[in-house]
Amino acid sequence: MILNRKETKSIRSAFGKTLERLGHSNKNIVVLDADLACSTQTQIFAKSFPERFFDCGIAEQDMIATAAGLASAGKIPFAASFAMFATGRTYDQIRNSICYPEFNVKIVGTHGGVTVGEDGASHQALEDVALMRGLPHMTVIVPADCRECEQVIEYAASNYGPMYIRIPRTNVCDIFDDSYKFDVARAKVIEDGTDATVITNGETLAEVIDASRQLKSEGYTIRILHMPVVKPVDVEAVVESARKTGLVITVENHSIIGGLGSAVCEVLSEYHPAKVKRIGINDRFGQSGKSDLLLDYYGLSAQKLVCSIRDEIKKRGNLL
Repeated sequence: MILNRKETKSIRSAFGKTLERLGHSNKNIVVLDADLACSTQTQIFAKSFPERFFDCGIAEQDMIATAAGLASAGKIPFAASFAMFATGRTYDQIRNSICYPEFNVKIVGTHGGVTVGEDGASHQALEDVALMRGLPHMTVIVPADCRECEQVIEYAASNYGPMYIRIPRTNVCDIFDDSYKFDVARAKVIEDGTDATVITNGETLAEVIDASRQLKSEGYTIRILHMPVVKPVDVEAVVESARKTGLVITVENHSIIGGLGSAVCEVLSEYHPAKVKRIGINDRFGQSGKSDLLLDYYGLSAQKLVCSIRDEIKKRGNLL
């Protein structure tokens, strides 16, 4: 594992470059955007394959319907826009034109979570994972760094079925080294510990790792379970971690309703009841501000997580 907080990279650029690379070997890959190719970085694919790139304008519903049509003709469409627009404005089209017929469309939502920053509540998707994981046939993936994002896009291009892939606006640090292999069926234990399990994904993984290191200096050991695939959830990994530590904490740059925290609670309520503390956005909208300040304001920075995780461990100790 690598965690170089001083150097960050554009995960959106990694997405665009991976699409472009795959486009050379797979002629069926087509890319659609909604007048945001510069922001989503699909412009990288467009420059190499202009005949396979479709800018649908500010008409996301048309983009999704067009992607469905291309999929019905044997193409592999990647449809990209801000997560808020790619899932919220297009929900009916995704449900009835992609998931119901189970078409091979990949929806990539960039600018997920409060770290969209100054664009504010109207652009900060905090319910996109919840919307997508509620749809039959839909796979939902939230990669944490550029290397994982590349492998997720490769997986999406070579495996059939509707998929939603969520990436942030912010640059991210490297977490995984060259040995990392994405597995859609398995979550990954980043660190082991006995005081609590923290389950997370996306850009909050780096915050959780930093928090865990500080807590270790205080004598606490944290089991970190990285769960990039929110659906289908790795039931075995969640249950195993709950059995090992007793206390489970979920951390997500998303509403605590319907996302990763809800998925974990659903698993444990059925297979191994355990205390779960959900850390995320507490049933509210975002607001305009610097991304790092918003992360801290909503309790998702490493420093705020240190306090929250420590408090939950102490509460559990008082109950034992």
